[in-house]
Amino acid sequence: MKKVLTLCVAFAASLFISNTIQAQQVKIGFFDEQAVLALMPGISKVDTALQAFAADSLATERDGLMEDLKRLDSLLKDTTKLTASLKTVLQKEASQKYYKLQNWQQYQQEVLQGKQEELLRPYRQRVYAVLENVIKEQKYTCVLKPTEVIHADNLNDIPLRVLAGLKIPLPKEVSEAIRAAGISTGNGPAQPAPKPMLPAGARPIKSGGKN
Repeated sequence: MKKVLTLCVAFAASLFISNTIQAQQVKIGFFDEQAVLALMPGISKVDTALQAFAADSLATERDGLMEDLKRLDSLLKDTTKLTASLKTVLQKEASQKYYKLQNWQQYQQEVLQGKQEELLRPYRQRVYAVLENVIKEQKYTCVLKPTEVIHADNLNDIPLRVLAGLKIPLPKEVSEAIRAAGISTGNGPAQPAPKPMLPAGARPIKSGGKN
């Protein structure tokens, strides 16, 4: 009897939770970080800084590795001046440096990716601060990245709202898209462009058809 009562309580609880979830309005949106970051003022400086970092710091590190390997190779050839323990230490050091140089492309890519994340951090912080406000104001239940989206109907306004909230100079087509979506830019709610007024009794002209 006790087991039956427990099962009834559990079943009732599951029904309550299910009904509660169904009663809530689910609002899903998609946010394309790259599309917003690409329009941030000064974002081109990130690529310039990365190129300078690769040409200066990484190139210098690579040249230093090659010089170290030459020095170690020279020391290891002169076996008369090396003890067995020192030779082992130098061989280990040479092996590590050679491995790093052999896998330089992978190492360079990882370092550049870390440097890029560092340079993008202040831009991302600004973008995501606005995104958080958009999510709260628009009451989004879930926000996803638009990677593998098969269909999305009227779910692409989050990037436009974030761009409007950033208050940065935008291309004309983006500004027009924000206005057309009726998104506020901080100067009162934006409104879609009004349709042209026709004189009384006039009919709109249909292209390719008869009047």
